[in-house]
Amino acid sequence: MEKLIIEGAKPLKGEVTISGSKNAALPIMAATLLTDEPCILQNIPCLRDTWTMIELLKSLGKTVVIDGNKIIITSEGKLNHIADYKLVSTMRGSFCVLGPLLAKLKKAQVSLPGGCVIGIRPVDLHLKGLKSLGAKIEVENGYVVAKARHFKGAHIYLGGVFGSSVLATANVLMAATLAKGETIIEAAACEPEVEDLANMLTAMGAKIKGIGSPRLTITGVKKLRGLTYKIIPDRIEAGTYILMAAATKSSITLKGACYSHLMALVDKLDQVGIKVYPEGSLIKMKCKKVLKPVSITTYPYPGFPTDLQAQFMALMAIVEGVSVITDKVYPDRFIHIAELNRMGANISREGFNAIVQGVKVLHGAPVMASDLRASAALVIAGLAAKGQTEIHRLYHLDRGYENLDKKLTALGAKVYRERE
Repeated sequence: MEKLIIEGAKPLKGEVTISGSKNAALPIMAATLLTDEPCILQNIPCLRDTWTMIELLKSLGKTVVIDGNKIIITSEGKLNHIADYKLVSTMRGSFCVLGPLLAKLKKAQVSLPGGCVIGIRPVDLHLKGLKSLGAKIEVENGYVVAKARHFKGAHIYLGGVFGSSVLATANVLMAATLAKGETIIEAAACEPEVEDLANMLTAMGAKIKGIGSPRLTITGVKKLRGLTYKIIPDRIEAGTYILMAAATKSSITLKGACYSHLMALVDKLDQVGIKVYPEGSLIKMKCKKVLKPVSITTYPYPGFPTDLQAQFMALMAIVEGVSVITDKVYPDRFIHIAELNRMGANISREGFNAIVQGVKVLHGAPVMASDLRASAALVIAGLAAKGQTEIHRLYHLDRGYENLDKKLTALGAKVYRERE
């Protein structure tokens, strides 16, 4: 096991290239189960989570060849309908093989998912949508066991207590592409990652209308073909680097990111005193000397993303004044508060809200990563803090940030890994 050592209070400078989107790559990789033809996927980030999905696809009968950030997925023989506990339990995103397996094989047995410990994230919407298409589903011994003799289009509402579900939308969307007749998904998630999946499925021959909207209409087809497809850039990685630069009062340039995917963050940072703007194919930023505290509430896209909540909190921790951070997507996603407070932050929790009283300076300390985005928040705090910060359980960061230490070093940060 490794830890990350950060020597703080160093300004960042230069250009960072944003990797492909983890949250887009995982369901798109799962969608290759829908065809027997070869699929070439480009801009796949080299991450712990994508390696897990590759191993899962192999266990299901696919052949995967890795060539840098490109993977070639082919079929040899019959697919296996059982998604093993050892793989699915480590990463929630792997649960999205359920829809494609069910559509392709008319049966699936998929372990209930795992991933980051950020509160209850049920799979009820996934099961509701697939049942509407005609699947018979039971939960047995920690597995979802599903069968579908007659997969038929339906009118489905996928809104949940905390809004639309990205993975549930992905699962039902993929399954509906091979269902007989028309499927309408109401309250579909509108995230760019869902849009990317829909565009990929369309390129495979699926018939989908309303892409990017909360109402998707899918007309089922008999089979899907192979393709070559490039994954969109990771908007969460892009936002994280912007917040790293903001916390160190630095100006950096982002290459390969999509500005339109970042508008909720751009709007809030403008109120803080940080200007983020496109310049040709690049994204640049400028920081004012004095920053202002700003409150945020997370919502499904196009609202402020829950996956940037922890990182934004780390910035507000060093902006003098009071800000309130509310998470309406995952209300329990506040495990990072205690670790930020270990570094000198003044943050308290009241229900779904975190009250942040900004301080002048944070101080380096040994801290423990609890989940992927909390880890990123601790990196931001460590970059801004005086002294040395040690972040333990580094494997969380490796699930979602490709070459983080190398990219930060190229920007002038003093960051390195050590064995525990």
